[in-house]
Amino acid sequence: MEQIVIETSRDANCKFFLLRYVPDAVKNEFVNIGLVLLPPTGRPELRFSKDWSRVQAVDPQADIEFLEAFRKEISKETDVELVLRKVEDSFSNGLQASESKACLAPAPAQEADALARMYLETPPRSATREQGPRLRIYKSMERAFRETGAWRVMEHDIPVSDYTASGDPLMIDCGYGHGSTVKLFHAMPLNIGVNSAKALAFSYPALAQGIRQKRGFETQLTAIVEDQLDRHAAPVNFALDALKQQSIRVAGVAELPQLAQAAARELGLQ
Repeated sequence: MEQIVIETSRDANCKFFLLRYVPDAVKNEFVNIGLVLLPPTGRPELRFSKDWSRVQAVDPQADIEFLEAFRKEISKETDVELVLRKVEDSFSNGLQASESKACLAPAPAQEADALARMYLETPPRSATREQGPRLRIYKSMERAFRETGAWRVMEHDIPVSDYTASGDPLMIDCGYGHGSTVKLFHAMPLNIGVNSAKALAFSYPALAQGIRQKRGFETQLTAIVEDQLDRHAAPVNFALDALKQQSIRVAGVAELPQLAQAAARELGLQ
């Protein structure tokens, strides 16, 4: 396994990486089984999947006893260097670590809990789209694309796992192909929290690579956000910067009519 490098950042005071079970290195399918959050000082925050059902779904022959023993062993450690050493020494082809990512975490324990819910738990299938601000942005996006006729020929609820690996629960709201580019759009409220933006920024590089490998297309992703963002709020600026660093475009709801008109033209509807 490549050495795990923990970088420093002026924009975030913690780093985290995921622990992944990889049953077939050739297929590069994996399931997230754990998370390690490293604060600048103090003990690391370790979180693991609450059950192994997702592992068994992709690999019925998985050695659950080994995974459980690994979980118990690493959970005892309180020293950052010892955690990193055990991860590197214990990992084989069946276990891998993701690249480290920055995160803003005034309270590391609470941030680790939130990240664990995001990456280690599978949401109920019925809860495909949360209520409230994101639903409102989604409905505005749907309405704008419907008015130009683009919605009916676009793809919807695109599983990221189709292009990355089994176990990624993220689904992109909609998109279409134009020339050599796949254009994707995703409703992303930022005033209520930044976890969804972090998840999108985390998954997008692998998604773009997967689309390039499987379909031969480049990818352009636009996050649709509120028109009135609280830019005085540090988390909002952190989220915008995280999206920008991954080349994810950001557009307000007010820009949807122009985006929908462009989609209609590119799809040959106008």
